[in-house]
Amino acid sequence: MKSVAIIGTGLIGASFGLALREAGFTGAILGVSSERAIGDALERGAIDRGTTLDEALETAQVLYLAQPISRILQLMPELSRARAGTLVTDAGSTKAAITEKARTCIRDAQFLGGHPMAGKESRGAGSAEGGLFRGRTYFLTPREVAELETPAAEEFVGWLRRIGSQVVTISPAAHDHLVAHTSHLPQLLSTALAVAVSESLGPAAKAGAGPGLLDMTRLAMSSFEIWDDILRTNRKEIDGALAAMQRTLDQVRARLGEDSLRDPFEIADIFAKSLRNTRP
Repeated sequence: MKSVAIIGTGLIGASFGLALREAGFTGAILGVSSERAIGDALERGAIDRGTTLDEALETAQVLYLAQPISRILQLMPELSRARAGTLVTDAGSTKAAITEKARTCIRDAQFLGGHPMAGKESRGAGSAEGGLFRGRTYFLTPREVAELETPAAEEFVGWLRRIGSQVVTISPAAHDHLVAHTSHLPQLLSTALAVAVSESLGPAAKAGAGPGLLDMTRLAMSSFEIWDDILRTNRKEIDGALAAMQRTLDQVRARLGEDSLRDPFEIADIFAKSLRNTRP
């Protein structure tokens, strides 16, 4: 892997460039993005220089798509020009729609879907960190296991491990089902909680806002622009996760003031501790 073109030099793209450098990558790291985003990425040292998509398609051995999901989907027809031997991979938060679009558009190059479970509420290269992926799950979603056995894929996976990621292979459909519960549902619950408390108490809530409310509403500071594509492209799975959550809330509500409410508390306690005990 001698050259990488990062298409979309925001938080994730710039962090990937910084991570590669910190892991010892000595090849060229190019950036394809807006003029402002390229400037920010250059200032952080995440890329060597900006370039055009045409040049990236001609020269880069790896094309790393770090744009919003809708932009990645729009870009796919252009990637039909990627050369044989090129690895095209993405960092989109949902995988079924992207993988299917890649299947119909990318011809000679190899596509390997990916999703690093890393991020921040803040955006842009200014918030990028080389250690953003360290200790975090990095999903790869090949259509067939054999896709991980090509020289390009094996080298890319090797670099993911060098930057500290825990690589997990999963199907696109299984990925979208999983993250609907572990990522998308928490975001919507945090958003809904902030709205509910705001509408019930307004400014008066601040006086009684302890660590619990602050912790639970941290995700509510996330931008709708970031989440819009995710919610649209994984709507069915998210709807199922919300329905399951609504059933659980109904059960908790029905048990208010009863000893049987101890059961969900105990189940939740065990689950929450298991998440923290297994976290790197």
